[in-house]
Amino acid sequence: MIGIGVQTQNVINDNRPEEGFAMLKQAGFTCADFSLNSYLSNLSIYQSEVNHFFDQSVQEMERFFTPHKRGAESAGIKINQMHMPYPVYVPGADREINDYLWNQAAPKSMAVCAFLGCPYIVIHGFKLARFLGSEELEWQETARFIDFIAPLAREMGITICMENLYENVGGHLVEGPCCSAEKAAGRIDYFNEKYGAEVLGFCLDTGHANIVGIDFERFITTLGSRLKVLHIHDNDGISDLHQIPFTFTRTRENRSSTDWDGFAGGLEKIHFDGVMSFETAPVLKAFPESMKREVLGFIADIGRYFGEKLGL
Repeated sequence: MIGIGVQTQNVINDNRPEEGFAMLKQAGFTCADFSLNSYLSNLSIYQSEVNHFFDQSVQEMERFFTPHKRGAESAGIKINQMHMPYPVYVPGADREINDYLWNQAAPKSMAVCAFLGCPYIVIHGFKLARFLGSEELEWQETARFIDFIAPLAREMGITICMENLYENVGGHLVEGPCCSAEKAAGRIDYFNEKYGAEVLGFCLDTGHANIVGIDFERFITTLGSRLKVLHIHDNDGISDLHQIPFTFTRTRENRSSTDWDGFAGGLEKIHFDGVMSFETAPVLKAFPESMKREVLGFIADIGRYFGEKLGL
């Protein structure tokens, strides 16, 4: 059976992580997307309000996350992916902020990933095309960051996964970094050949793809085996809402706003055998706390549905 995962955010409590992992198991999950980015939120970073969680030494962070590691192991949950805090560079921010993100948060995120036995860590490419004048110059800065952490990835046996993003321009959401599967495939191959290891892969975010009108099946088949992890969630095609799949329609005839058939078809064509991982943490705040187990169970059921579509 294919693995089914979900974010730990809004499920795992740092004081009693074992309870949250047990809840995930009971709901039908086998894997988890560890929400490391919740310890240094993007909203805070953009406002230059960097906390000092990552000031801790690696040893201190390992002690902090030991109960999480044990809780996952006890529940039989595999931490198969995590998200590095993002962004790791803020245009116009003080140099001190960007140095902290680059030299403290990033390498220590890699260390936590290795400590938890997690094989994949997702990063956001730099949103700099409109500052620097071209997508190519933007990529050069992202590539410089990847070159910084790739040696750690090779040493630790971790694959860094780039994610397709959107950008906000004048109130409109448009394509951001990593929205060309062809470019992404070539860049991934370049880095893996350069380092002699699978240091770079791809994370497909279905919500971001839906917003900018990406052809799911073509995008997935172009990436092929380079596609390592998924961020599955739904929206109305206008805003990045991170909702449960199949919950938005374009018409009153209930045609889904997201091309889930193309999504499943693409995964089937490339023989995807990774984890059906949902990035739906905000959903859990929309429902009453007493319904959390049932909502998680419903999301896990959708994961099994996708697995059946793939014949897994």
